[in-house]
Amino acid sequence: MVISANELKTKGVTLLDKVLGTLDEVLISVRGKHKYVVVDIARYEYLRECELEQAYTEAQKSIKEGKSEVMTAQEHLDRLDDALRD
Repeated sequence: MVISANELKTKGVTLLDKVLGTLDEVLISVRGKHKYVVVDIARYEYLRECELEQAYTEAQKSIKEGKSEVMTAQEHLDRLDDALRD
């Protein structure tokens, strides 16, 4: 569902509560263009978990493909410091 910023301004969080009671997300349009997505916290946490699982999967793939290095935390921090200085 799409609601306008003006509608949100006048009806507030009550409108979001009502819509999110039946839908997973609400699009907020500003001047007729979709600009924001609102989800409830449970959906947000689920999406973050999916994002972290994807990052883990990509990291495992890089390891299998030999695109990673083993180093200590200090070595990693030193490398980051060096990169910031360049």
